[in-house]
Amino acid sequence: MVKTVSKYFKGDAVIWSVMVMLCIFSMLAVYSATGSLAYKSQGGNTTYYLFRHSFFLIVGLGITFVTHLIPYRYYAGLATLFLYISIPLLVLTLILGTNINQASRWLTLPGIGQTFQTSDLAKLALIMYIAKYLSKKQDLIKDFNSGFLPIMIPVIIICSLIIKADFSTAAILFATSLVLLFIGRASLKHIFGFIGIGIVCVAIFIAIALNSENTGRIGTWKSRIENYVDGGSEGNYQVEQSKIAIVTGGFFGKGPGNSTQRNFLPQAYSDFIYSIIVEEYGIIFGGLPIIFLYLFLLFRAGIIVKKSERTFPAFLAVGLTFSLVFQAFVNIGVAVNIFPVTGQTLPMVSMGGTSVLFTSVAFGIILSVSRSTQKNDFNYELDEQDIQ
Repeated sequence: MVKTVSKYFKGDAVIWSVMVMLCIFSMLAVYSATGSLAYKSQGGNTTYYLFRHSFFLIVGLGITFVTHLIPYRYYAGLATLFLYISIPLLVLTLILGTNINQASRWLTLPGIGQTFQTSDLAKLALIMYIAKYLSKKQDLIKDFNSGFLPIMIPVIIICSLIIKADFSTAAILFATSLVLLFIGRASLKHIFGFIGIGIVCVAIFIAIALNSENTGRIGTWKSRIENYVDGGSEGNYQVEQSKIAIVTGGFFGKGPGNSTQRNFLPQAYSDFIYSIIVEEYGIIFGGLPIIFLYLFLLFRAGIIVKKSERTFPAFLAVGLTFSLVFQAFVNIGVAVNIFPVTGQTLPMVSMGGTSVLFTSVAFGIILSVSRSTQKNDFNYELDEQDIQ
């Protein structure tokens, strides 16, 4: 049985296990957290969202299976194409995007009515592009004009197009890009220079938000900043309900399906699903296992990097993994009130559509890289070309 599975499912077995465990947590938590939503929107059909979400998870696993079989060198060729596609899509989203909660983050796919968050494609494309650039420009990366600045231009363009509708995604992507540049041996002077610019931009952003009227997206930002600073604010409803869920869950939880706060917590099935997991399964069986799964994922990425004999797959694996883990810990940090409310989902756990599929693509690419490090996959190794 094990040999049969390993014959078709190649790559790091631990990463496969992490993904499957996250999917199991996801189905259990989404089924419980969508109870109230089902009564409001689906006439009490509590299995509707479970089947819908399970469909996306199954399709996502299928996408991971297909993408992990593709040799990673092909992703180097797709990186530039995806980047060029992402930029006009982000512009189109700002102009014609579907507005949800005063944010135009989505394009609605014609014919099927499914929304598509263009920043998901942009994140994937930018990380792939940076990995490709760093692998080819190692001899120039310490030079500002010919090495560092050319790679920062697409980073600035992509993040600038995302930031208006989704500040937290832009910030996570910018931080991931700088981490990749650090690993890629870019000059610390240049990196810290851009970190300083980023801090100034964030300060300006906060100042504008706090001194603006409570209208539009800026009003939403202002409210979140003020609620975070004023921890006792009655307006900080989401975080208060989240903390109640975590505290009442305690060490061992209330048991599967016994959440109370799912009836009061907005976005219990997406942005605050971690709180529901802790409430029902406790810190011991829910909260800590989720954290350890993401840490295992990051640890295994380090193993892949160590085994990689070429720079492109190493940069690609660590960039995609860091992005997923960073997003996960931002989501968890919001749930426990370490960070202001951001709207970041818990990768592969929160209910979603295309976001689950893009996360699955990221897992598939990471597994493709890990597959290349397996010495028994001889044909794969022989196929390597000029991506360093």
